[in-house]
Amino acid sequence: MIRPMQATDAPDVLALLAWMDDAPEREVFAPDARDVVELRGECEDRVCLVATADDGEVQGYCALAPFRDGLALEGPLGTGDLHVLLERAVERAEGLPIYAFSARDNLAVRAALEAAEFTPMHATDFYEARVADLARRARVPDGYLVESSLTPTAYRALYRASEDSWSGRLEWTDADLAGHFGREDVRLVALLRAGRPVGFAELELNPEVSRADLTYLAVHPAERGQGLGRTLLALAAAEAAAHPEIRDLRTRAHDHARAARALYAHAGLTHCRSVVTYLRDDTEGEA
Repeated sequence: MIRPMQATDAPDVLALLAWMDDAPEREVFAPDARDVVELRGECEDRVCLVATADDGEVQGYCALAPFRDGLALEGPLGTGDLHVLLERAVERAEGLPIYAFSARDNLAVRAALEAAEFTPMHATDFYEARVADLARRARVPDGYLVESSLTPTAYRALYRASEDSWSGRLEWTDADLAGHFGREDVRLVALLRAGRPVGFAELELNPEVSRADLTYLAVHPAERGQGLGRTLLALAAAEAAAHPEIRDLRTRAHDHARAARALYAHAGLTHCRSVVTYLRDDTEGEA
């Protein structure tokens, strides 16, 4: 039976999350919470569904959360038939675009998504290395300066020029940018030449898992080919290494980002996981 998740289902859903955590090939986009109170709070702004066996045992979980221009799918996660659970989630989406994320090796979920008319968009590869190893190469080239902030105008200009597929932050107001970079876990490393920003790296510190995530690395097209990407990567690692609780640096690149993938491989980062992004968009083709 497929039904809305109830507060009393939280322990069973946490058990499914633990089952997923035990094997990387089971990974899907899922709640961050790993205790009952946090899970119940996280589910407050979501449409959450569970699949139960005849005896009432929860065998599957699926949810819809606001995301970009539509919804993000959490799951499907479970040990039983995922197809009906997905069908019910699609019905609850009321025609909005739905994004889904699955480990490349999660063949069962990927088959269920494709059977439900989700289309694979791209794969994202994740890379990881010790911050100490990367930080050893940190140096500021002659003629350049490093800053920890940029004006909103300078940030947007570099953001816009560096990558065509980046668009979300161009809609952020000055206050949005100030709020983001004012967070305790966010760091910006900007490289300037003759007072003009030529590249930046953004970090998010995750001390609870001893890791820093390199969320963006950008070099202006006119400045490429000079090794500035390697410079920014090392400088970002040095910033992360300034926090003793951070041991690892993780970053990512889409399958079409050949330059970024080559940079990370050359710098000695190790590939650690791959995630496929799917989209079901029933609005495509509408007038």
